[in-house]
Amino acid sequence: MSETIAVFGRPQKTANYERALGSLHIPYLVTLSPGDLDRCSALLLPGGGDITPAFFGQKNAGSRNIDTELDILQLQALEYAANRSLPVLGICKGMQIINVFFGGTIVQHMAQAEIHAYNKGDRFHETTVSPNNLLYTLYGPAPLVNSAHHQCVDTPGKGLRMIQTAPDLTPEALQHETLPILGVQWHPERLLPFLPVSRPCRTDGSLLLSAFAATFSTGHAL
Repeated sequence: MSETIAVFGRPQKTANYERALGSLHIPYLVTLSPGDLDRCSALLLPGGGDITPAFFGQKNAGSRNIDTELDILQLQALEYAANRSLPVLGICKGMQIINVFFGGTIVQHMAQAEIHAYNKGDRFHETTVSPNNLLYTLYGPAPLVNSAHHQCVDTPGKGLRMIQTAPDLTPEALQHETLPILGVQWHPERLLPFLPVSRPCRTDGSLLLSAFAATFSTGHAL
């Protein structure tokens, strides 16, 4: 098994993740084949459209840009990783996939979506991080983050705990209690120092991506 992150998404939609990981010299493989996880050491579930509502027991009530085939493949990849205790980082939709996999639900269209949804660019807002976790270690108790979503985690899945929230209590990060699985609702891959989108925000996304890579290269915990 190589020290490679499997970026589990459609290749035409993973350019931001490839650019971020490449700039940090972190080996990665873009794939939609669960079999490829046999030769990877970690799983990154990227952002994207909305999850098929039936997968969390609901009818469509505002979900859009649904890709059911992708949902199935990502859930299969997450099952593979969870069964083998591989490190997992979910970003935006990836965090929601983690929640649904563990039996949680999703708010299909947030009442406060105008504060969080992409609008000619990312939104930026303050957050609160609980202590004793990787995000607190990297960013402290109140990092500013970027936002580009109209859905959010509703009921947390089994074994998941919220570790970061927005001022309106929208979940911004969750972590599994025993497995090396972390999800963030914001986009660290778009908060790199050399990117224009990072200018309103001092939070450096490369810190999280590098720390994630360190979970398999050095054995550090998420």
